[in-house]
Amino acid sequence: MKYILMMNTMKAKAAPFPGWSKEDVQAHIGFMIRLDKELRASGELVSAEGLSFPDQARLVRAGADGTPITDGVFPEGKEFLAGYWIVNVDSPERAYAIAAYISAAPGPRGAPVNMPIEVRPVMSGPPPELL
Repeated sequence: MKYILMMNTMKAKAAPFPGWSKEDVQAHIGFMIRLDKELRASGELVSAEGLSFPDQARLVRAGADGTPITDGVFPEGKEFLAGYWIVNVDSPERAYAIAAYISAAPGPRGAPVNMPIEVRPVMSGPPPELL
């Protein structure tokens, strides 16, 4: 079954790695690169992407004539989606284990950052009761 693991991170107005040394940032990024390689090698990685900061986001809706109407930027948000992984694993427990591993990525001085990782099943279609 496929799951999306969403990494919500620091406050939207904060620096990307507030107070982190260059070495700490490099260790964190190295961890993420190794994680992607491990998941790819195991056959569990479907997709993974990092996302830009909220100052580049726009909320879009269709106007009356179908033309795009944009709204944003919303820098007042507490946290933002920094990136995601889509994994294809045998059980929810495996998805949770991967999420916990990501959550414990190294932060300042190598201490685990324990960031929240939201895990959701990826639906292959609408629920049968809605068809």
